[in-house]
Amino acid sequence: MRRRDFIRLFGGSAAAWPLLARAQTAIPVIGYLSARSPEDTVQVLEAFLKGLGDGGFVNGQNVHIEYRWARGDYGHLPALATELVQNRVTVLVATGGDASARAAKQATANIPVVFNTGSDPVKAGLVQSLNRPGGNVTGSVIMSDAMEQKRFGFLQEVAPGITFFGALVNPNYPPSASQVHDLELAAPKLGRQLLVARASSDSELEAAFSTLSGARVGALLVASDPYFDTRRSRIIAFAAQNRLPAIYQFREYALEGGLISYGPSITDAYRQVGIYVARILKGEKPGDLPILQPTKFDFVINLKTAKTLGISVPHGLLNAADEVIE
Repeated sequence: MRRRDFIRLFGGSAAAWPLLARAQTAIPVIGYLSARSPEDTVQVLEAFLKGLGDGGFVNGQNVHIEYRWARGDYGHLPALATELVQNRVTVLVATGGDASARAAKQATANIPVVFNTGSDPVKAGLVQSLNRPGGNVTGSVIMSDAMEQKRFGFLQEVAPGITFFGALVNPNYPPSASQVHDLELAAPKLGRQLLVARASSDSELEAAFSTLSGARVGALLVASDPYFDTRRSRIIAFAAQNRLPAIYQFREYALEGGLISYGPSITDAYRQVGIYVARILKGEKPGDLPILQPTKFDFVINLKTAKTLGISVPHGLLNAADEVIE
């Protein structure tokens, strides 16, 4: 399927599903809530559908999916979650980070919820424990938010002569305070100065770009955050225009021209969510399904971007990379 057709299918069909579901009441309906947008989630949606298919369910045949997209605006999530609950979906899927998972949990105590989130779901109050979540909620946690110090170290290795680093953080993202704390701890240990620029909207993102370029930071760390994922191309373009070596959380960034990405495999996490949804549709209780944790990590280096920036990537990093784009 072409990318344009895929986006049209998953971004514009929400209104049709409730009518079809009412006409075929025996077919379960999955409510799919995302903090992201269909344009930037083509690969992960394919992974989710693959997991669903591995469990015996095919969209449009024996299950229907109703989509709601916040497109990076977390304030829309509670209303979108409530709308899906009012449509009496069979299972509610909450993807794109903590804000989506919290909105889904607050919207229903009865409908099974399967989330995909970036930080500890026990600390976030989503579940009682990782092994026995309890209640109506379970899911997959990628723990990407806890990896900012590791990313900082990789960025320092690829840009050893740079002492002034910038970090882009979304203050509306629930784990942002811990992200900033981790980065501020890492900077002096690595002998680096750090400027944190904050953005949660398009206007704030442009202001953050101005702050970072005006301060003449020499390298950029983009903290994990679904809003930034929806603005991926703009952030990569900013780094390129300012000739900044930059590191990001997901493989998608490096594939689109970012220098380095490091984090859990997001496609594998979404596939696991699809598998859990299938198991619940077959009768298993979400509270009995343990929280899935990452087992696969992607460390990707874009050598083409490195050459454009005039950077010689150390052989140790190249050997450690899971994928090198040339």
